[in-house]
Amino acid sequence: MKFASIILARGGSQGVPNKNKLDFCGKPLVSWTIEQCIESGIDKDNIFVSSDSQSILEIGKEYGVGSILRTPEVSGNNATSELSWIYSINYLKKRGFNYDWIFAPQVTSPIRESSDIKNGLRMAESGEYDSLFSAHQTDQCPLWKRNKDQLESIGYDYKNRKRRQDNDIQYIENGSFYIFKPDSIEQFNNRMYGNIGIVKMDRWKSFDIDSIDDFKLCSLIMREYLLEKNDNLIL
Repeated sequence: MKFASIILARGGSQGVPNKNKLDFCGKPLVSWTIEQCIESGIDKDNIFVSSDSQSILEIGKEYGVGSILRTPEVSGNNATSELSWIYSINYLKKRGFNYDWIFAPQVTSPIRESSDIKNGLRMAESGEYDSLFSAHQTDQCPLWKRNKDQLESIGYDYKNRKRRQDNDIQYIENGSFYIFKPDSIEQFNNRMYGNIGIVKMDRWKSFDIDSIDDFKLCSLIMREYLLEKNDNLIL
């Protein structure tokens, strides 16, 4: 089976301006995702940075991966990821590239390892699933919502609260990556469809950068859990 990785990394950002190319633990944020894709075994010829920013595309070129220049219509604040992926897939098809699966990592979720990606690719190759997403497992998810003037619990009865160990296991979609088939996302306009698989990841890898505080927190986690571990392996 042939995989392509399409890395969406637009130039604009509302929460953190230019965050995809900001320095994150010593290199541009987008670089971490590019390197993880390469380390997972996806061939550089099948890795593509998709962006409306030439400076971000240049970062990809430094690694020897492909570039997809997106138009403003599929890169603005109102453009969905689905729209950007479909645009990128059609861009590649017009140039003779055809793939069985698309591996779609999120640049703003850099705390992952190549082993997480390899696990997802193996699950896709198994033939059991039509699409997959990364998630972490939890037995605690006490969510609430406001309905007009009242609060309502979601997914559990606060009047009959269970012990934590008696709760059902749930999975929280962490946004680190998605895996889907090119023709199917075009057909359904959705990254998930059919028989959906979950690629389980550790909870500490499930943080997304949407603000300056997120940026600082993820930097600390990256240094504490991944960079320090790799340094110890080298030693």
